[in-house]
Amino acid sequence: MSGDAPAFNPWLWFGLTLGQVLLVVVFLLISIAFLLLADRKIWAGVQMRKGPNVVGPFGLLQSFADLLKFVLKEVVVPAGADKFVFLLAPVITVVLALAGWGVIPFAPGWVIADINVGILYLLAMSSLGVYGIIMGGWASNSKYPFLGALRSAAQMVSYEVSIGFVIITVVLMAGTMNLSDLVEQQSGWFWNWNVLGGGLKNLPLALVMIPMMVIFYISALAETNRPPFDLPEAESELVAGYQVEYSSTPYLLFMLGEYVAIVLMCAMISILFFGGWNPGFPTPFLESWPATAQSLFFFVIFAIKICFWFFMFAMAKAIVPRYRYDQLMRLGWKVFLPLSLVGVFLVAGWRVLARTQGWDA
Repeated sequence: MSGDAPAFNPWLWFGLTLGQVLLVVVFLLISIAFLLLADRKIWAGVQMRKGPNVVGPFGLLQSFADLLKFVLKEVVVPAGADKFVFLLAPVITVVLALAGWGVIPFAPGWVIADINVGILYLLAMSSLGVYGIIMGGWASNSKYPFLGALRSAAQMVSYEVSIGFVIITVVLMAGTMNLSDLVEQQSGWFWNWNVLGGGLKNLPLALVMIPMMVIFYISALAETNRPPFDLPEAESELVAGYQVEYSSTPYLLFMLGEYVAIVLMCAMISILFFGGWNPGFPTPFLESWPATAQSLFFFVIFAIKICFWFFMFAMAKAIVPRYRYDQLMRLGWKVFLPLSLVGVFLVAGWRVLARTQGWDA
């Protein structure tokens, strides 16, 4: 009948979804090219030097020149390596890093897969990422990359635990694992961090969520092998770690996967603790704007937050000395794990108390 809804077309759905995925991937790769340049410029500024400034105006084309260099160089595979696993490892690393962006909401309605278990999906993708590094170190058939892979696996698994507990505190506070709903709940003044405006209802946000945010930020540095926790790539000990035998495009894929994971962590900090696309104040002036202009406004707000946290990641590399491996493990298991567990118990207890007292109405 003419009044019925149009029939579902699986090919149209597949085409639209594929187009969304390609759009996000292409935009993300181009953004990472300029974020990598910004990373190098920040290090240069801290060290009072210029950094890349020759290729293109202000050095803006430096990342694209590096891409061309990596693509044109010869792919060298060690004679004793398992060639298939050796070449598969960097592909797995970058694919899993990109897959995590499938549930990230960039603006209201701007998300590839708005699933109810988005946080579980992200935890699964980040946990699987360690396999690419282990495969790369083992398939190289060399002691140095194998030791680097073992170090990296132990480090990533250790800090995934504290990251998981921090995310549990946010889930308990929000009552949802859908990232879009979690962002919507932070649409008040200063992303509902203000205790005075929210009364006792928002007290645990100030007392618990601030240290949880700090733990998440430091754990994200360790999870992505960023300084001061770049122990798997400690040149004086492991000669560049798990990727020492890699060159050309496979090496580029490892580096690309690492930076995609870094930007994903920046997006997660912005979503979990700083309101995602919300600017931190009411936006009644947007009601007269077209829907596309509103979405672009929120998208720009989200991008600014990601760039800020990427700047914080770069500054950590520029100014903090590298940890010893025993210090790294002690911080993860003896400091962050107990603190994040205490945060889980405090938030869970507060939720029960608030429900019995009617504060969460």
